[in-house]
Amino acid sequence: MDRAQKAREIIANIRYVTIATASKNGMPWNTPVFSAFDETYNFYWTSWHGTQHSQNIVENENIFIAVYDSTVPEGAGEGVYIKAKAYELADQGEITRAASYLYGRKNKAPRAASEFVGESPRRMYKAVVEKCWVNLDVDVKGSFIDTRREVLLI
Repeated sequence: MDRAQKAREIIANIRYVTIATASKNGMPWNTPVFSAFDETYNFYWTSWHGTQHSQNIVENENIFIAVYDSTVPEGAGEGVYIKAKAYELADQGEITRAASYLYGRKNKAPRAASEFVGESPRRMYKAVVEKCWVNLDVDVKGSFIDTRREVLLI
């Protein structure tokens, strides 16, 4: 299996991703979220609009996503690392589409788009991938070194 295919497999199998955000002042924040993705590997999740990561996305759209398979034995872990732009969805049609992916991954009926706008506390978010890497096993003078190689998801 090639590295891009392995990245797609990890993304398909791991439901929680870790999103790293930063405020406009550079204060970092990292949080796990349940996520889903579409056919072009845009990622979707819901969060309360008052959380730190949601506020950071309003201030700074640059995020980093880590999708790591921690189900394997020590030393066999593989990850997918994604540089992306994230934003809160406001368009009802786009929210409906995102909800179909997110709730479909849970095998549940999607919630109405109206539950993610206006006075509702939760919002739907989208991350658009800019670059993607996978980790590689490299031996440097008898020591394991974690390196990364860029891959294309689509």
